[in-house]
Amino acid sequence: MANENTASNVTPSMSSIESACIEKGMKMTEQRRVIARVLSDSTDHPDVEDVYKRASEIDPKISIATVYRTLRLFDIANIIDRHDFGDGRARYEVAAEGSHHHHLIDMKTGHVLEFENEELESIKRRIARELGYKLVGERLELYGVPFGSGEEAPDTENET
Repeated sequence: MANENTASNVTPSMSSIESACIEKGMKMTEQRRVIARVLSDSTDHPDVEDVYKRASEIDPKISIATVYRTLRLFDIANIIDRHDFGDGRARYEVAAEGSHHHHLIDMKTGHVLEFENEELESIKRRIARELGYKLVGERLELYGVPFGSGEEAPDTENET
């Protein structure tokens, strides 16, 4: 009998996305496995073209249409997060389970910095509570430009 994709078939050598797909009962074709591995190994926030380029280096038979369909499938299943950082391209990353971070986008270079800040998390929860809500989800993206050379950061206490 053929080996079925079940949670018991998850192995340590699998990518985090591949494991999540199997745990959700998704069929894992070889091309989906390649795309899952590319995304799991990414240290940036690749767009469709980036994923396609990296995946086709591993398996030249992968089409751009397969990448689009697979990313949509992973996104719908909440296995990856889709971001719009204002550059006209959807960008992707592994969905952060148990960990929460935000993004600061450099408007000059497009570079995306990830950061965590417990004070910010506390403020968001307090705002929701003051408005009569329990916070169950949110997304925060900051857009900025680096300070010029020799320019010091403004005093944040007096910044408006």
